[in-house]
Amino acid sequence: MRTTQIMSLAVLGALALSPAAFAQDAGTDTASGKHFAVVGGVTLLQPKNDPADGIKKFDGGPAPTVSASYYFNDNIAVELWGAADKFDHRVRTSSGAKAGTVEQQPLALSAQYHFGAADNVFRPFVGAGYYESNFSNEKIDGLDASGDHVGLRTAKGAIGTVGLDMNINSTWFARADARYMHARPELSVAGAGTGEKLKLDPWTVGFGIGARF
Repeated sequence: MRTTQIMSLAVLGALALSPAAFAQDAGTDTASGKHFAVVGGVTLLQPKNDPADGIKKFDGGPAPTVSASYYFNDNIAVELWGAADKFDHRVRTSSGAKAGTVEQQPLALSAQYHFGAADNVFRPFVGAGYYESNFSNEKIDGLDASGDHVGLRTAKGAIGTVGLDMNINSTWFARADARYMHARPELSVAGAGTGEKLKLDPWTVGFGIGARF
């Protein structure tokens, strides 16, 4: 319900703003040549199943996300993207029982290529870059027989992006994107590394509203 409400408010806001923007931009403005863009929306993050022995899955969840991009020209851009709040995950054992919870907050820097002319209604894009995701509030101590605190060290690695922008006018656009993160955070027990890495490798699917200027 929370995700649906966020998405609905974002869409309604864009529809409310678009007539005024059309009136201002009609015949006088173009998306071409604008160098900055910001996007706000909601993203669902889902890690893969069976990330390690004894762990069946990390349940996925939504979080608000934001991005800021600089366009060197109409096609090439660099984007800073991240979660404005933390993704919450329930950890489940191989038997399906709940083992605890953990939170993470990713941040990524990517180069992107946007296809077609800046004023096309639909503009697909691809990107690749580097990300880090910090884990916190781990409550999964039951995964270790000693009962010591079990934590996850920061995940670092490559991120890939595919997406589609739909131009509402020369300023406003709607965005849908999917991202893949190569995530292999190390498990720690009582603050010491164990050498065991979780193959989380999450996918994300996001929807948002953006503005360029």
